Parts: sequence; C-alpha cells; structure tokens
Amino acid sequence: MSPINSPWIGLAGLRKLSVNAVTDDRALLDVVCAVIQKPNGKFLLAQRPTGKVYEGYWEFPGGKVDPGESISQATARELNEELGIVVEESYPWLTRNFSYPHAHVRLHFRRVTRWRNEPHGREAQSLAWQRVSNISVKPLLPANGPILAALALPTIYGITHAQELGEGDMLHRLEAALDKGLRLIQVREKNWSGERVEIFACKVIDLARRFEAKVLVNSDWELARTVKADGLHLTANQLLAMDVRPDIGLCAASCHNESELLQAEKLGLDFVVLGPLLPTPSHPGDLTLGWDRFADLARNYSLPIFALGGLSIHHLETAWQRGGHGIALLRNAWPA
Repeated sequence: MSPINSPWIGLAGLRKLSVNAVTDDRALLDVVCAVIQKPNGKFLLAQRPTGKVYEGYWEFPGGKVDPGESISQATARELNEELGIVVEESYPWLTRNFSYPHAHVRLHFRRVTRWRNEPHGREAQSLAWQRVSNISVKPLLPANGPILAALALPTIYGITHAQELGEGDMLHRLEAALDKGLRLIQVREKNWSGERVEIFACKVIDLARRFEAKVLVNSDWELARTVKADGLHLTANQLLAMDVRPDIGLCAASCHNESELLQAEKLGLDFVVLGPLLPTPSHPGDLTLGWDRFADLARNYSLPIFALGGLSIHHLETAWQRGGHGIALLRNAWPA
C-alpha cells in the first residue's frame, strides 16, 4: 500500500513529497488553501484548469491573498469565486512554506466545516470528494503530502492514567473510549517500573489494534520498539537534545514555548502537544499559557498542535478556533 493510500500517513513517509522551504531569495506569496470537510471526514480536491501552472494537478481549493485581506476573508472570497459556496464556519490550521519553480509561497491551510450551496467548478475545474485513507485522484500538488498526513490524525489524543485509576479500571475505560471513537493514545505511566509499563503497554496495544487505533509510548524509545508501538512521544528535554528525528512511525513531542515548537518543526515531527493551557488538579498553581498565547504560538505553525492542560471534550472547538488541530486529554479522556 502506498503512503498516499494508507489510512495512517506519517510525515516521515511523505517528506519526499514536500519540503518546507527554508531558504529562498524570492518574496513570499501568501496563498489560502481550503480543507473543505464533511462530517463524515471526506474533503474536497479540485483539479487545476488547463492553461494554469501545474495544469491537471489536484489541490485544495484556494488562491492568492489580496492586499488588505485577512486569511479568513481571502478563503471566503476564493471559495465563492471558484466553487460558488458561502463559507459559514472555518478555522485556522497549518501554514507551510513551499518553493515551486514559478513561486515561493506561504500556504495558509484553513479547515472549512460549514458552508451554503453545493460546490461546483465555476472555472470549469473538476472536483472530487476524497478520503485520506484512499486518495483516488492524481497527481497531487507536491506541497500537499504533509497536509494529508495531518488530516489522518484524529483530533482527540488520550493519555493513559492507570497509576491513579488502577490498571483494570484504566483498561475498562480505554475499551469504552475506543468503542466511542478514540483512535490516538499515549501510554504514559511515569511512576511505574519498566517491566510494569511494558506489560501494561502490551495490553493497551492489543486493545487498540482491535479498533485500528494508534498507540505512542512516552519517552522510552526501547520500550516503544519492544512492544511494537506505533510511535514515540518525546519529552521537551528529549526534543531539545535531538539532532535528527527518531526512526520510528509516528513521532510527537511535548512543547511549552516557541523554542521547543521550532525544534519540533526542524526535526519534522508528526505533531506536538502544547500546554499547559489551563490550571489542572495536579498542578493548580503552575503557570499556564491561556488561549491567547496558545493562538499566538499556533499562528503560522506548520505542524498539527494538540492543546493540553485542564481541558475537556467541550474545549475542542475552542482549540480549533485558536489554530489547534485538537486536544490532548488525561483525566477527561476516561470518563467513568
């Protein structure tokens, strides 16, 4: 199965399809790219018309940002001009720089979740609703590889909490959460012995496999390999000490500030967790980012960001509004 058609796409596997440009002496051209998504997960791709650069290639609909326009305004205007739809709800998401032969562009990807009218090609372009697990059109514009990888990520990231709940209760709650749709999990039991964590991680992975969910192991590379986890979640200290991305499936990291976010971007990780956002029961007096600072850090960032700290499922839309991909939950991932 090719990386494009895999239901779980890692940025490492798609890196050859896209390079986040670092050096280019041409001026950056701001472009909006709309990820128009139905509730069932399908998203819209459009084929570039004859006569345009990269004619025949498939892309996320959008276009250049006009002087004085916000990204939101440009997205709404372009989609009305190209597809005849009226955007009613959209969220900031990822921003990536890319060097094409004809232009050096800053691509502002924005998720569009509600609109009026049925999309149709007002410029005679073909349209196709697609699933990230089975892209049926080609070729795709080369800048879109990492975007498809990010689209494959769920929006809820559950972090195990067995040391407080007890192993049996944790596994029972995990199975219930998986049954309700949870598909991304981190095994994080810092106060347990290595052998105990290994046994527990194997049980979590066995459960997750039944639901086609992915499991990352916190901080322990050897344990992740031993239990055949789907990936590794780095601590901030581990992240800052690394020069290259670990050779593993999914790779994420905990971040708290701009320097850590930049390091994760440099290494080409799959996603990051940023926090703490709000006070938590275990650390009630710690400094928190708050949503305004979170939005500042997420603005123009190229990797999917999960908000963490004092959150519940009810904060998911707030995270989207502030540029986040989703939320990471500890206690609130496992309701009784």
